[in-house]
Order: sequence, then structure tokens, then C-alpha cells
Amino acid sequence: MSLHLSHLWLNDYRSYSAVDVELPAGTTAVLGSNGQGKTNLLEAIAHLAGGSLRGATTEAMVRVGAERAVVRAEATRGNRALLIEAELATRGRGRMQLNRQPVKRRSDLLEALSVTIFSPEDLILVKGGPGERRSWIDDAVVGLDPHADGVRSDVERILKQRNALLKSVRGRKPDESALLTLDVWDDRLTKAGESLADHRRAALDQITPRIAVAYHDLAGRELPVDTTYQASWAAEGLAASLAAARDDDLRRGVTTVGPHRDEVAFALDDLPARTHASQGEQRSLALAMRLAVHRAVTDARGVSPILLLDDVLSELDDDRAAALLANLPTGQALLTSATALPTPAEPDLVVEVVDGTVRER
Repeated sequence: MSLHLSHLWLNDYRSYSAVDVELPAGTTAVLGSNGQGKTNLLEAIAHLAGGSLRGATTEAMVRVGAERAVVRAEATRGNRALLIEAELATRGRGRMQLNRQPVKRRSDLLEALSVTIFSPEDLILVKGGPGERRSWIDDAVVGLDPHADGVRSDVERILKQRNALLKSVRGRKPDESALLTLDVWDDRLTKAGESLADHRRAALDQITPRIAVAYHDLAGRELPVDTTYQASWAAEGLAASLAAARDDDLRRGVTTVGPHRDEVAFALDDLPARTHASQGEQRSLALAMRLAVHRAVTDARGVSPILLLDDVLSELDDDRAAALLANLPTGQALLTSATALPTPAEPDLVVEVVDGTVRER
């Protein structure tokens, strides 16, 4: 099954007053000097797919001086025609529609328009803290099964409520009502948290072999790649660990065990990648992590997500850039660059961004 975003419109989005561009089913190169707004195009597409390229607030995505922005796209997924529209407002709530119907769940967008994002910051997946890798595996979980987004949302909501309760009683002896309420949140966190961890482990089982293959494709050498899911709670289960940590949680006013404290550890050639791999190896591993998820999602859902590559080639040496281009999956891709593209790149369309306008080169 094919996925093709064929037309993109922007109004008062970021640096653009208006954009109207048709996109081929293959590769589109978006060129322009730094600061011209190339990334904004990819960010708009990611937003329509229920994702985020930079984690920006709504206010930041509305052009300065405007009260609202509109992002609109036409796409086809197999034989299904899609019209996805988003209105972002600086005041009040925005709205999102899929085929003229209000979007009630993020999973509706994830099922309709899926994307894989590569960015220069991907090195942090390997070098950064556990939170970066948790976000990566959670995105993979939802990519493989959009309905699992509900589990992730449940965990976030429960943690927010539990932490609010802990903070409210921090520094004093909790009364019976507070303890009973804490019991309720513990029970809910146990069910949702263990479910999310199970989803993460299952996704990791699917992805890990593909990371090793992708690493070989990109680095040109074969190294053993191992992943380990390290839960923050004991083998007895999350319920027992929450009970054991309760006094500490009450004292600190925060939940100290749960899926929000788990780690996904990577090893290259049996050594921790975060501390022992060279920067070149770490960069190849980060790219392999993105590519492996893309391949796993394609196999699981029968459609290749749209590839969004934001100025990634400039961060790579010539060999790695050529290897990445040679191993890009088939399907639609948009890549941005502030410099000339490497020779292996053969885009179907080249557009240039200059002073807030997008024009075909």
C-alpha cells in the first residue's frame, strides 16, 4: 500500500504567509539558506500526522502578527483519499479535521498519515539521557500500533495526578483520605505502567534485529547491536515497588518508580554505546534506530511512512551521507539542505525557500 501526500497548503504558519505546493510521490529536496524556513515545511507535515518535529508550542507555530494559522494537506493512502486540516490559534482552542470530520483521538491521525523524522539532534538518542530513548521507543510503539497511544496517554495522565497528590501532602503526614486516593492511583499506574512496558518490550523485540541490519547498511561494517529494557521496578512487579517506594515518594513529592523512569540501553560490540562508542559509531547507531523503526512500521502496517529528513546530510561525512541515501526506503521523502545535495541524491522535485516563499527550482 502506498502513502502519498500530494498537496500542502500553509497560511500564516511560522515564517510563511501562504504556501501552495504540489509534492511528487518520490523525493522532494527543499533547499535554502539557514533561517529561511525549510524546517517549517517538515514541521507542518509532522503536525498533521499527530507528531512533533521540535516540540513547539501552538503560539510559536502561528506567524508573528497573526491570530491563527492553517495547515492543510491532501493525501492518498492506498485507495483512500485524505484531507487533513489543522487550525492553530494563539487564543482559544484550535481544531483538527480529517475528511471534514473533527479529530477526537490522536490515533486517528497516526493511522491516516504516518511519518518518520530524521533530524540533526538524533545523536542525542544515543548520547542523551534515558528520557530521549523512552520517547524513541514510545514513538515506535505508537507507530507499530496507533491504538497504543491511549496507553501512553493514560500513563502520562495518571502520573500527573499521582504527582499532584504527592506534592500536596509533601512535608506533612497524609490523612486517610489521601492514602486511599494514593492507593487508587497506585492501582491504575500499575495496570497502565506494566502495559506500556510490555508494549515497549514487544516493540524492541521487533526493532532490535533491524537496528543491526541498518547499522551495517549505514556504517559499512558489522558490529553486534544489543538492546536491553531496564525497568525501574523489581521483578515482583510495579505494585510491590510502588508500595516499597511510598514513604520515599511522600517525602520527595514525586513518583520515583514506573515506566517514566525506565531505560532502553544500547550496546555496540558488547560495550555501552552511550559511553564507549565513537561519535561516528553513535551517529550511525542513531540513524539505524530511526531507519529500523521505519522498516518495522512498514512491515507491520503494510505502508511506508513519509520520510522527513531535516538537514541530516550536513551532519554526516560523505560516506555516511551516501550510505543513508542509498538505503532510504522506497516511498515519499522530503529532505532539507542548506547546501548542494550529494551526487547520489536524485530528487524528483527541487524547491527553494527564499524570504518566506517556496518556489520550484
